Amino acid sequence: MGKNRASVRAVGVGISVALLVAGAAACGNDDKKDGATAGSATAAGAPSAAPTTKGPEAFAAAGYRGIKPGMAKEAGLATGALEAAPVSLLDGCTDFVYKGGPAPDQARMTAEAATEARYKDLNAKADAASGKSSAPAGAVPPNASAKDAAAAAAGSAASAKDSAAAAKLMADATQSLVDQMVARETKEKAYLATGRVSFAPAGLRELVAPAEARTAEGIGAGATLEALQQAYGAKGLQLAKSGKYVFPMEGQQGWQYEFTMDAGAVAGMAVVNRDLKCA
Repeated sequence: MGKNRASVRAVGVGISVALLVAGAAACGNDDKKDGATAGSATAAGAPSAAPTTKGPEAFAAAGYRGIKPGMAKEAGLATGALEAAPVSLLDGCTDFVYKGGPAPDQARMTAEAATEARYKDLNAKADAASGKSSAPAGAVPPNASAKDAAAAAAGSAASAKDSAAAAKLMADATQSLVDQMVARETKEKAYLATGRVSFAPAGLRELVAPAEARTAEGIGAGATLEALQQAYGAKGLQLAKSGKYVFPMEGQQGWQYEFTMDAGAVAGMAVVNRDLKCA
């Protein structure tokens, strides 16, 4: 009987030891599992550095794409923001487009050159003719000889002829001016959506925004007249004789914003210094 009790006690101790070992192993596995879960949670929940994305550049008084008021043509080309080949030489200014913009239209540039040459030639001739035209002949006195009367008549005919020639030259010169203005408008429309940069001999004269550009106030192509007035009415926005809405650029003497309108919406915008002459 005592021997049987000893055997039972031995079996019980063995079972207890086995249970303790199994429990310890289970706890160890649970600890590892919990640690792995915690590590995964930490990795998943760890804050990651959010990418800092810079917003689109505003079309502003300070310039656009590195091109700034007062910048010389060589400095503008050195920025790499412009195509190297000019797209217009009209009026003595040199125009470029932004990188990736349209190639020069040689046919239009040839037409511009011809229009400008004709304008300069006719105006020079009209100025010369107006200075050389004969003075009208005076009245022939009643006792004048036939010779004097004939001379007076010849003088009147010459004066009339000179006047007619001068009048024709003036009319042609005026038409050439109209043609020159049409050429300017054609150039403006050609680059209204793509944008362009115009340099006078003294430096940057005009900076035309591409269609995707926006001012700091969110104004750009497609903006309504109401939005334009709300954004710049307090800054002196007004309708100019050109039909564009303009207001002066703060801190840039002589420079102004210009907004071209079409059907009540902004079709194009630019910053320009009209005091800088192309030629």
